[in-house]
Amino acid sequence: MQSIDRRTLLTLTGLGATAVTLSACGAFGGGAQGPEEENGVTTINVGASPKPHAEILQFVQDNLAKDAGLGLKITPYTDYQIPNQALEDGDIDANYFQNAPFLETQEKEKGYKLHAFAGIHIEPLGLYSDTITDIAELKDGDSIAIANDPTNRGRGLGLLAQYEVITIKDGVEVTDATTADIAENPKNLTFTELEAAQIPRSLGDFAAGVVNGNYALEAGLKPSEQAIILEKNEDSPYANFLTVREDDKDNAGLKKLDELLHTEDVKKFIESTYTDGSVIPAF
Repeated sequence: MQSIDRRTLLTLTGLGATAVTLSACGAFGGGAQGPEEENGVTTINVGASPKPHAEILQFVQDNLAKDAGLGLKITPYTDYQIPNQALEDGDIDANYFQNAPFLETQEKEKGYKLHAFAGIHIEPLGLYSDTITDIAELKDGDSIAIANDPTNRGRGLGLLAQYEVITIKDGVEVTDATTADIAENPKNLTFTELEAAQIPRSLGDFAAGVVNGNYALEAGLKPSEQAIILEKNEDSPYANFLTVREDDKDNAGLKKLDELLHTEDVKKFIESTYTDGSVIPAF
């Protein structure tokens, strides 16, 4: 896998996030009108989480984009709250970092008008710890770190419910669950909500923490080896996809990029690169 060359550090003042521009990147571009063709090449500025999304996009840029008449500018974001705002504002042409429950929550809360293409990959959520290696080792009153955004908070509680660590009240959708919706908690676990990106760095402060797949990768964690429990992927609603503005959903360049992200080449890249099970094709 070709490594990503990080050369330019952009501080997004007023947004409180840092974006790192890859070798394929340049200045922000595209604008609110969507990407346009120039000299036979359609340049698309895509916001993405550094791992694995930006790595998958880099593979497309290096191996597939030129023949399809595309050029990618890849702008990684480390904060889940920024890419949809950047897309809505026209700073980028598309983003690739989120799943359907997260997008639906953001649209409801912030009024975004965005369009999601089909799922590309799934990153199983996992429970990690610096001190225990088995779920049975959790002690009465232990503290667990979970994400504080609504989608990943519910998803984290759902992971614990899958393994019968807790149960969630009947009638509550897992994607909407909060700690107030816990019906049974046999070990009287306590839950501390943190920004999802902070949890891998904070594992030493808790008995365990629920970590998103991309943040596990960035922290050097190996899900198949180090996760105490790992999210089950049967019928998962958490596939990640390319997202664009609603007005741009029929843009030829964006549709072509989505097609490339669903090619057999990309599927093989995912399977051969993330052999620890941290990233699984969704098509």
